[in-house]
Amino acid sequence: MSEDDGTPAGPAGSSAATTVPRDLVPFRTAARAWFAISLQTFGGPAGQIAVMQRTLVDDKRWIGQRRFMHALNYCMLLPGPEAQQLAVYTGWLLNGKRGGLVAGTLFVLPGMLALLVLSAVYVAFGDNIAVAGVFAGLAPAVLAIVVQAVLRVGGRALTSPALIVLAIASFLALAVFAVPFPFVVLGSGVLGWAVHRYAPGWIDAPVRREQADGPTPLIADDALHSEQPSARRTVRVLAVGLLAWGAPVVAVALLTGIGSVFTQQGLFFSGAALVTFGGAYAVLAYVAQQAVQTYAWVTPGEMTKGLALAETTPGPLIMVVQFVAFLGAYRNPGDLDPWVAAVVAALLTTWVTFVPSFLFIFLGAPYVELLRHNRTLSASLTAITAAVVGVIANLALYFATHTLFAASSLWTAGPIRINIPDVTTVQPAVVGIAAVAALLVFVARWSVLRTLGVCAALGLVLALAGLL
Repeated sequence: MSEDDGTPAGPAGSSAATTVPRDLVPFRTAARAWFAISLQTFGGPAGQIAVMQRTLVDDKRWIGQRRFMHALNYCMLLPGPEAQQLAVYTGWLLNGKRGGLVAGTLFVLPGMLALLVLSAVYVAFGDNIAVAGVFAGLAPAVLAIVVQAVLRVGGRALTSPALIVLAIASFLALAVFAVPFPFVVLGSGVLGWAVHRYAPGWIDAPVRREQADGPTPLIADDALHSEQPSARRTVRVLAVGLLAWGAPVVAVALLTGIGSVFTQQGLFFSGAALVTFGGAYAVLAYVAQQAVQTYAWVTPGEMTKGLALAETTPGPLIMVVQFVAFLGAYRNPGDLDPWVAAVVAALLTTWVTFVPSFLFIFLGAPYVELLRHNRTLSASLTAITAAVVGVIANLALYFATHTLFAASSLWTAGPIRINIPDVTTVQPAVVGIAAVAALLVFVARWSVLRTLGVCAALGLVLALAGLL
């Protein structure tokens, strides 16, 4: 068999409890497939997962639909970018650890390089009226895209009254009572476990028929790569993963000091990587709050512009943290040249954001393979996904407040903390662009890239006309 024909190697049956000693798909063939996938991963996690399903399940038939969904369900239960984690998981199933490393790295690399360039363009030319107009047009378009995400996730996740109540409660906890984001998501997971145990009919996710459908895979489920879980293996993977994750942060702390922007960003984004349940949209309100109010790395408007840039590049949307780090370090470079500081911070932040994904998959996948039919995991996932709807709705409110209005103020009364926009500072031109974006997304059903392109052009025209 040629390495170029994409045909899986060997027979389609072996024990799932043993380590497969060779690649099920020729490694170079798999690497080329992952590179092709990495160039198509626009439009957020839904689009990225769809690209992987079309390539791996439908076209190449390397993995069956049921096994693909099992891997996806585990990744959605983890903190971090579920689409990248799914790439690591499926890469591991096909080619072991090196397959997971290549799949996960290629999934991130094109977007990282593209956003690094766009961040530099923003810093260098952001004051130029034309460039400023383009960015001003992108920000309100993001608002429509986030609202679309609320509706899409809500349509899939809120399948019972109890889940709707949970989503509303999550929104109110964040928007009205300022409950920390990690508590909302982790609390929802615990609630899902408890309800599954004592009243399972309330929130348990039904087994959907479409999860079992799909073309017959060329590689049987039991032939996919697996490893026998053991304490020795767990300790080894954990030690290597924690060392790889933490070494750069320790290095910058020793070289630049505990109070430097590099150490602050390394520690903050390492912590954020542990609580980013529900994808980029879910955690961005938390990241924005800390990056804007606590550390002052970016402004609220720049946060929305950063997300717009992340929307225009391939790869996970959480890559927006690279933009935040770039701007924060450029403005607080310490003893380094601002451009050097910005690049170092961007690369460090990318590292600590995505390395945990590899650790979570390599550490947990062998155990998850033994729990393919565990309903408790599904119940916790269902509750977390419902809460994520409320979290994303809060993000939409945050973006609307800081995009459509020039000023806002914090109103407090006991435990209540609400950010209220100043209606006298509404920006008509920005509202108009947001309305156009909403029409393109919800009525014309345009893609994210086309919508962003039109809104960027509108921003440019309005800026040149002096209306922005």
